[in-house]
Amino acid sequence: MTEAENRCRLVLIVPDIADADEQARIVADALKGGDVASVIMPQYGLDDGAFQKHAEKLVPVIQDAGAAALIAGDSRVAGRAKADGLHITSSAQALSEAIDKHAPKLIVGGGNASDRHNALEIGEVRPDYIFFGKLDGDIKPEAHPKNLALGEWWASMIEIPCIVMGGTDPASALAVAETGAEFVALRLAVFGEPGRAPSIVAEINALLDEKAPRFED
Repeated sequence: MTEAENRCRLVLIVPDIADADEQARIVADALKGGDVASVIMPQYGLDDGAFQKHAEKLVPVIQDAGAAALIAGDSRVAGRAKADGLHITSSAQALSEAIDKHAPKLIVGGGNASDRHNALEIGEVRPDYIFFGKLDGDIKPEAHPKNLALGEWWASMIEIPCIVMGGTDPASALAVAETGAEFVALRLAVFGEPGRAPSIVAEINALLDEKAPRFED
């Protein structure tokens, strides 16, 4: 596992599955495939009560695998489910308020950085990480070129780590790694065929081990 610490690491975005038990099982299987830094749980269309039920099943599964469990948006659900952190997608101000309230007890990161100006505004509030892309933005095989460009620019200048959303092709993880980004987020690339999720996580880690650039100590 320590091998992965000095190169781009994988962040998983939980797939949209209505059945909480099935969702937890699929995520647990994927995490058996190898190194995953963190797992982000979007609310999708669930009401708050159902989202909390999903989170309470998912958080221990993620933490038992050694990854950080991040809840998208809802700090109350994050607290009740004993998650490791919060992923905020609205604005720099919302992120700033979440940091003031919950850091350093919780990891707080995210952003909705559509351009460099937005990204720098987010950077000023000192989140634990910045996210380029949308949690459900994997609509093409490759990562969005704008997100790759933003990730490359950010990673070359700013110390705050960045996560760049990949595409539906697992190989898109390497294009993200080549920007210098610390993390690549994948959703459908891993969970599009749930039965293959563990082997895809293993393949992505092998690809990154072999070809991803190494960070300086």
